[in-house]
Amino acid sequence: MTKTTDSKLAILGGEALCSKPVNAIPWPPVDDETAEQLKQVYLSRNWSFGGPEEMKFNQEFAKFHDAEYAISMANGTVTLECALHALCVGRGDEVIVPAYTWMATAMAARYVGAQIVFVDVEPDTLCMNPKKFEAAITDKTKAVIPVHILGSMADMEAILAIAKKHNIYVIEDCAHMQGGKWNGKGVGSWGHVGSFSFQQSKTLASGEGGICITNDADLADKIARIKHIGYPVGAKQGAAMTGPQAGLICHNYRSTEFQAVILRGQLKHLPELLEKYSSNAKYLAELTKDIPGIRLQKPGRLATRQGYYGLAIMFDEGELAKIDKEIILKAINKEGIACLYGVYGPVYKHILFNLPQSDWRIAGDCSVTDITVDKHTLSFPHQALGVSRNDIEIIADVLRKVANNAGELIKYQSENQL
Repeated sequence: MTKTTDSKLAILGGEALCSKPVNAIPWPPVDDETAEQLKQVYLSRNWSFGGPEEMKFNQEFAKFHDAEYAISMANGTVTLECALHALCVGRGDEVIVPAYTWMATAMAARYVGAQIVFVDVEPDTLCMNPKKFEAAITDKTKAVIPVHILGSMADMEAILAIAKKHNIYVIEDCAHMQGGKWNGKGVGSWGHVGSFSFQQSKTLASGEGGICITNDADLADKIARIKHIGYPVGAKQGAAMTGPQAGLICHNYRSTEFQAVILRGQLKHLPELLEKYSSNAKYLAELTKDIPGIRLQKPGRLATRQGYYGLAIMFDEGELAKIDKEIILKAINKEGIACLYGVYGPVYKHILFNLPQSDWRIAGDCSVTDITVDKHTLSFPHQALGVSRNDIEIIADVLRKVANNAGELIKYQSENQL
């Protein structure tokens, strides 16, 4: 490569470092075998109501994450709602969630009528800070929803110890963490319930979809009934012999056979996919460890297999911390890296949480979320970790070039105020 990381940035009129843009691999994955299986399900006319493909996927997914039971659903929002309802969380209760997550984590608590309590995240993992969680507990706290976010896992052992001490239910939000293992045990199987999403961008993707896993037979039965208009697992359409327990409000949150076929095909290849992601993430960390002002998200204190929905990169130190992240993103994109994006900011800044209502509050200081995440963090989607080793090296070179030109970017920012 003749161009150097000390050369003028393309955003400032220089030549881009990449002659060919580095893009993430296409997603979701498609293959002929799955396409044929989908055709066979279509022709069978057996598309829903707990069909054989759904039951097989439930068993395979639960086993893959070290859980006894799994219940497929329409998406990863209703999975959280069903988990809360099955644990009898409702009006008058408080649910603690991290300030940095997708809004569904908090919306699920709203759907069951509970008050949402936001707490700050750790600066290295961007996951719930256990100390902030414990400080936020009141006599109304009934559940906590730690979130495994992007390329890191919440500290489950610390969170579970606190929750046990205060008699609080733990629901793991694993929407970003299919296949992850914490201290050798699958995510989602640590808490009372684990909730996963299979929305189109996820590492296991079926367009829409979700699943709850648990090791508690009673909870599994309740969640299954809430999801499927009161039916127990295995009951045929129109032939439910028993109904739900008193007070259990049941919905129609079913998934379909089509989603199960797609997910079963992807699940077979998930270990090798995560191995490639992990290898490339470690390589990028090694290549960038000495770049001033740049740091990558840590995988988690006891993470033994990372799920990698993405990988956060923070520009919150030195000269780079003085530059708006949108300018940094624009500079990186101009160099030919098309697979880096912004991240969603604090949940409580979303419009849905700023309507005339009072069902949420912030507990303590959320400076990491408000400053590090909102102002200084970008992320690679997981597909960007599926590129070649050469592309990882190019990404690192671009990040180095941007850091080497931080002073010039500060001048550019002052002349081009957003």
